[in-house]
Amino acid sequence: MTSTPDSTVPARERRPQRRALLRAALAGGAVLAAGAAVPASAPAAPLPVPLLPPDAPDALPSLPGRPGTPGAALRALRHGNRRWATRHQTHPHEAAGDRLLAVSEQHPFALVLGCIDSRVPPELVFDQGLGDLMTVRSAGCVLDEAVLGSVAYGVLELGIPLVMVLGHQSCGAVTAAVRADGTGEAQPAHIAYVTEQIRPAIDRTRTGPARVDATITAQTRLVTARLSAEPDLAARVGTGRLAVVGARYELSSQRVRTVA
Repeated sequence: MTSTPDSTVPARERRPQRRALLRAALAGGAVLAAGAAVPASAPAAPLPVPLLPPDAPDALPSLPGRPGTPGAALRALRHGNRRWATRHQTHPHEAAGDRLLAVSEQHPFALVLGCIDSRVPPELVFDQGLGDLMTVRSAGCVLDEAVLGSVAYGVLELGIPLVMVLGHQSCGAVTAAVRADGTGEAQPAHIAYVTEQIRPAIDRTRTGPARVDATITAQTRLVTARLSAEPDLAARVGTGRLAVVGARYELSSQRVRTVA
């Protein structure tokens, strides 16, 4: 995997930081297995600052034609989703040359934290190709140490300028969490971990399907806020080098909309 160094930090200081990051990411599975979790009561941070225009200062280097700023990356995702929803996909970066280039390096312009739902593959719903997106998927976009380490790797090591938390209509994980909260029924195996992490987002001002739908949006906002509050990510958001945005994919229309 190809790294994009932060030029503001001396090389001798970056090396220990990167080793520590990689150790944390690799250790995520062990931490999860031991039952560690992101605290459900973590305070929500303010949503990210507005996206900068493509010519903003400190634009990150990228391959020709690939977005290097948060605003440009978000526009690329929007355009790709429009192609998908209208069935005008271009299936970019799938040619032999792209595959050969991917052997030695990668330059993803966005990281999408999405749900495991088989109907919402980010590369398809945004009409992106090989090497365009880094994707992290967990049921209900739930955070744990492995997910956090994966997001941190994409941002800090590869210099990705945009992180999108992508919830979706009719999310089974959120439905299970809302049902368990209402009935008190026990959840099997590790599913209980997922439902407990979603519980703080449950919108109890609504009932029935409306509660599930509102909770999907609330969970997306909560995860977006928690990522934005991560110190290393927050520092980049503050300088305009990174944006963390929440969004929803509607299965009925196949369109993605951002949520504030």
